Amino acid sequence: MSLPARTWSLLPTRTWSLLPVLVALVLLAGCTSAPDDSAPPRATRWRPGPGTPWQWQLSGRLDTTVDVPVYDIDGFEHPRSTVADLQRRGRKVICYLSTGAWEEFRPDADEFPGDVLGKGNGWEGERWLDIRRTDVLEPLMARRFDMCRDKGFDAIEPDNMDGYSNDTGFPLTADDQLRYNRLIARMAHERGLSVGLKNDLDQIPALVGEFDFAVNEQCAQYAECAALTPFVEAGKAVFHVEYELPTSRFCPQSRRLGLSSMRKRYELDALRRPC
Repeated sequence: MSLPARTWSLLPTRTWSLLPVLVALVLLAGCTSAPDDSAPPRATRWRPGPGTPWQWQLSGRLDTTVDVPVYDIDGFEHPRSTVADLQRRGRKVICYLSTGAWEEFRPDADEFPGDVLGKGNGWEGERWLDIRRTDVLEPLMARRFDMCRDKGFDAIEPDNMDGYSNDTGFPLTADDQLRYNRLIARMAHERGLSVGLKNDLDQIPALVGEFDFAVNEQCAQYAECAALTPFVEAGKAVFHVEYELPTSRFCPQSRRLGLSSMRKRYELDALRRPC
């Protein structure tokens, strides 16, 4: 931006000594962009508290009418519009992904080289991953986490986070698992997403500070729920399901421990029986 020529002739004599400053200010004003009021402010990462009710649905037509503040749904299967609809209803939405096992039915399945695929994990079409191979897995998981972020999810539930305690086909150690789980937590946080620790009870004392909540299956059936208390004591939710026990067998303990518990079917459809 420049001043009209006639303006220069009208400047008082004492102003000429200030011309370098005036010119600099004018140039600065012309080069500085106005703030973008339309850009959303940076949000604080979501941290659900103990006892927060939730719904976990990974199969069937999604029922968006369940009156709970948290939904956990499949990250690949649902578009951004579904996430936005749930959020308009006042829900926080968790993006379910498998980070420790390969699934043959995912759109990126062919990007996983054969030498990182181990034994089956008990579910059809799924195999454990060699979590030591972060050179391969980190960029693949980064793209998945980017997908969750770009769809507007609030958090990630990374599944199969305890391969070291299973027969994976690889000689995984507890240290291997800690390194990988910490990598997963860091990658989620770098994208502004909360992240939950799935199962992996034995490593909770080492990992509770790096995860924002926990997700657990069947701790009551196997008498393990007390191991989750570090999360509750840290003011973090423990989202818990049982598949086989009636609610009368686990809800009293769940309420005492501060867990967010419900009974579900193994297929994780819409049906829920909360405590």
